[in-house]
Amino acid sequence: MSRQRSTPILPEQSLEAAPSPKAPLGGGRTIWLLGPALVAGVAYLDPGNVASNMTAGAIYGFLLVWVVVLGNVMAWLVQYLSAKLGIVTGKSLPEILGERISSRWARRGFWLQAELVAMATDVAEILGGAIALNILFDLPLLVGGLITGAVSLAVLQLQGKGRHQVFERLIISMMVIVAIGFSAGVFLSPPEPSDVAAGLLPAFDGSQSVLLAASILGATIMPHAIYAHSALARDRFPKRPQSAVPRLLSATRWDVSIALSVAGAVNLAILLLAATSLQGRDDTDTLEGAHGAIADVLGPVVATLFAIGLLASGLASSSVGAYAGAEIMHGLLRVRIPLATRRIITLIPALMILALGVDPTQALILSQVVLSFGISFALVPLVYLGARAEVMGDHQNRWWTTVVGVVVAALLVTLNLTLLYLVFSGSG
Repeated sequence: MSRQRSTPILPEQSLEAAPSPKAPLGGGRTIWLLGPALVAGVAYLDPGNVASNMTAGAIYGFLLVWVVVLGNVMAWLVQYLSAKLGIVTGKSLPEILGERISSRWARRGFWLQAELVAMATDVAEILGGAIALNILFDLPLLVGGLITGAVSLAVLQLQGKGRHQVFERLIISMMVIVAIGFSAGVFLSPPEPSDVAAGLLPAFDGSQSVLLAASILGATIMPHAIYAHSALARDRFPKRPQSAVPRLLSATRWDVSIALSVAGAVNLAILLLAATSLQGRDDTDTLEGAHGAIADVLGPVVATLFAIGLLASGLASSSVGAYAGAEIMHGLLRVRIPLATRRIITLIPALMILALGVDPTQALILSQVVLSFGISFALVPLVYLGARAEVMGDHQNRWWTTVVGVVVAALLVTLNLTLLYLVFSGSG
């Protein structure tokens, strides 16, 4: 990175516009300041999460409960730091990296890996929507993928036209549907508390369990959510006085806490549902099979709610993923292309998988592993920039926050290296 200095706070003269009455910055209720984290939180409830957590619970029972919990705790810190960067600087993480990476080729290389991660995200989300439409309406997977992509583009148009709050409300409404759809089964067939507690002890059972752990973390701490959250916070509070920053940061902590509490609870519910009701069954290695197994064990109503949740998950997370991809390209390459064009390009890998007849559930899980390898590229710069006074001014991260961020990054990198060793050495 170059040593180019970045202005920590937007110029005061550009901040004098009165804030929207719907989002009072100087007073009023904190609830009006919530939203960006709830939108970014949809990324933690995408079809990749469903496939990873469902597979982990069905194969290993409660063994990987600790991975879901640990991933959610780490995600809180990561998403807060991302939102804080966007609020304090008035810029997204890709924008700041685009300014500070001086080499054109280094900037392009960074964009390429971030773009591949965003496309891997899109694969999971489009496949999930296609599978849900196939379950609910018996549509061919390819047709379902096209419909999911088209609907996500329509939702994304709201953000592109500056209707940020309408976009937020629509995504949050889908998040509620996802939470209900994926959690219903746990209330009908609750797990034993002692089994859940046993799963909190860190353990693996061969390379396949490590693969699933990396997949769960890739689906929980998602690189594109890191990029997107800083941009969502920037867009939500584009004209705020410097004196409002502390209040916004306080509200953001609540925003992230609520969003990650919901996402964490739902992710845990998916794993617990599979561990309690589906463990040991031979027909749960696909989402379609899991749906059928849920119908057999818990009834058609719960199974239908599961499918509806999967559909809402694919539609909402695909919209947020496409938004992140557009921000990555604009911030790092300073290039914007029409949303429709970008949507078509990023649809191609998912549609090819569907057209070639590749097992969509396995593709979902592998896409989450790809995401896990992109985490460090987003997280390390985020921690580094947050600790720099020339970037954050008086709001630079405290030393202990930086230390925790470094530990989180080191844990994730170590897990990925362990995964590579186990898989390619044939261990486990």
